[in-house]
Amino acid sequence: MTIEGKTVLVTGGNRGIGQALVEEALGRGAKRVYAGSRQRLSHPDRRVTPVTLDVTDQRQIEAAVETVDSLDVLINNAGVALYDDLSDRAALEQSLAVNLFGPWAVTQAFLPLLTESRGAVVNNVSLMALAPLPITPAYAVSKAAAFNMTQSLRALLAGRGVTVHAVLTGPTDTDMTRGFEIAKATPESVARAILDGVEAAEEDIFPDPMSASLADSWRGGAVKAFERESAAIVQAEPVAA
Repeated sequence: MTIEGKTVLVTGGNRGIGQALVEEALGRGAKRVYAGSRQRLSHPDRRVTPVTLDVTDQRQIEAAVETVDSLDVLINNAGVALYDDLSDRAALEQSLAVNLFGPWAVTQAFLPLLTESRGAVVNNVSLMALAPLPITPAYAVSKAAAFNMTQSLRALLAGRGVTVHAVLTGPTDTDMTRGFEIAKATPESVARAILDGVEAAEEDIFPDPMSASLADSWRGGAVKAFERESAAIVQAEPVAA
């Protein structure tokens, strides 16, 4: 997979890592970049097509599918992070709606196009999928679920030629982390590392210094080996057309 000449859709493409991914894809020679956001945006590059896309709105997802003629890379980047203490069911439901069911719905909607192109799904799931930051536990729960979904889709879609990548992003200097006084990577560096990982066919992408410090232990660890063993059971079965 190379980004040059490809068609890319980025959800949450109006700010932060999403905006940086749009620019990075353009810089790598993408043929077309669809930038999804809840508020319609504008972009000076003619290769960018803004798409009104709230990932929790099925009608907007279906309308987006009608807008996109072909698709090589779907990047599920849109997300929400709330401060909570797991005492408020509404916060947990909102986190799951955006961070789990949103990427699931968008992926299912665009799967026919991705199957046709033998393309890639890229889910930005956060390092908190592995261990929570207890001041945003609902976010961590939803990201852990999204990571598990990503691992399952990776096995289930392999027979269709669709690759599925998890991005385990650490602290990044975006609106979502404003107020955290810790070292943060720039959105631009994270976007660059994400697309590097896609082009290198990395299943799990660790795009910043904090996450990269865990990469080797994860890739060579027992949990990753168990994932591959489990995936082999599915991949050994015939895949229906």
